[in-house]
Amino acid sequence: MTLHHIRCRERIKATKADKWAFEEFICSQKDRMINKRCGATGDGSAALLPEWRLEMVAEAGLFLAEEAPKRFIEAAIEDKAAREKRTYSQGAKMGRRFDHLGDVEAFITVAEKGSMTEGAVALSTTPSVLSRAITRLETRLGAQLMRRTTRRLSLTDEGRAYLEQARAAFSMIDDAERAIQGPTGASLTGQVRISVPTTYGHYRLPAMLDRFTRAYPEVQIELSITNRNVDLVAEGYDLAIRLGPLPDSGLVARKLEDAPLHLVAAPHYLERAGIPRHVDDLAKHQCLPFVMPSTGRCAPWLFRVDGRDIDWTPPGRIRVFDDVLGVVSLAESGLGICQTYDFIVRDRVGQGRLIDVLEHARGRSRPFSLIFAPHRRMSAATRTLIDFLASDG
Repeated sequence: MTLHHIRCRERIKATKADKWAFEEFICSQKDRMINKRCGATGDGSAALLPEWRLEMVAEAGLFLAEEAPKRFIEAAIEDKAAREKRTYSQGAKMGRRFDHLGDVEAFITVAEKGSMTEGAVALSTTPSVLSRAITRLETRLGAQLMRRTTRRLSLTDEGRAYLEQARAAFSMIDDAERAIQGPTGASLTGQVRISVPTTYGHYRLPAMLDRFTRAYPEVQIELSITNRNVDLVAEGYDLAIRLGPLPDSGLVARKLEDAPLHLVAAPHYLERAGIPRHVDDLAKHQCLPFVMPSTGRCAPWLFRVDGRDIDWTPPGRIRVFDDVLGVVSLAESGLGICQTYDFIVRDRVGQGRLIDVLEHARGRSRPFSLIFAPHRRMSAATRTLIDFLASDG
């Protein structure tokens, strides 16, 4: 007998069972109607009066034709609901510990995106759904994770701690799946959030990311280009590139490079103001200093003269805030002299748009480093990007 024949026989048996149940239901309902109308005798038979008999048969026939199917269906639905309720109760007794992971993912996404709206876009849902999910999670934990206002969201201390651990847990799940898939499984996937300064973001990182994305096309990169020092943990960044010596902040740093510094000016500025021959001559020129956002002070210009390092703070009627690339644009327009990195002005010098000044005082550099939190459980994509940038820098 084929599988098709077996399934057909099973369907016939099920149909017959439904038919018997339906007929039994009709008979029971008909008896209940008659007993209720006429009253029952001691032996269980209905004490029907002769003049009512025809009326009761008619009512029973009407029930059979119109009411029975409807009530049978309603009874079947109630029976199914009762079975599902019993099944759910048994599942609840099993104590499912992680049926809230969807709410955790909603919390992580909103925290990383910074708003309910952007989180909803990322998860293909609505802000109200995410809001309810986070409320359920807060109720479960007995703590407020987010402060919600009409303008912004911010994490509480408990929220920051929970976000860190939750991200680590999800990362471990990703790693476990990749380990099971083995070396022949799916290619490297995941998302990496990184913050970089404007100098590196515009001039050094693009070529590195081009090579990385070609090697790992399934990895998504969220890149923030800003000179503000972001809070890696609170703002949900995996990595950041920072300039200069790093304070003792508990972060891990891997040096990318020591970037050589150049002093440059536009040809028409030097024709007008003259060419400085010594560091002291710079005091007579229009210098273009950059104000460091971390200190509020002008960044010193670094020189090496006869083997001696000199840190000189430039004066200037024009001082640039926020975007350090502004000093290069101003210098190229003939507004003065600036110090910047070789990788920024190399092409401009080669094209004659800028000219090196005080070449004998060159030799100093500033370090660029890749930083990350040491206690955070990293995804495979993050670890791979760290190794790639550190070896490519």
